[in-house]
Amino acid sequence: MIKNTHIESFFASLKAELVDHCRFVSVTQAQAEIFHYIETFYNRQRLHSALGYRSPNLFEADSFTGI
Repeated sequence: MIKNTHIESFFASLKAELVDHCRFVSVTQAQAEIFHYIETFYNRQRLHSALGYRSPNLFEADSFTGI
């Protein structure tokens, strides 16, 4: 079960790393930018403390090589 603190942490990151730095001209643009942030940065490149401050891509690659 995901605790509320995890969700709050995610939304704090989203706000600090994207929303506070952008001015969206439409809902469609906001949806596209948030989708891009989650799929290309947060889920693949961003360093996560739960993964030993590694990106999900690096963590996954390390798990295949046994590191």
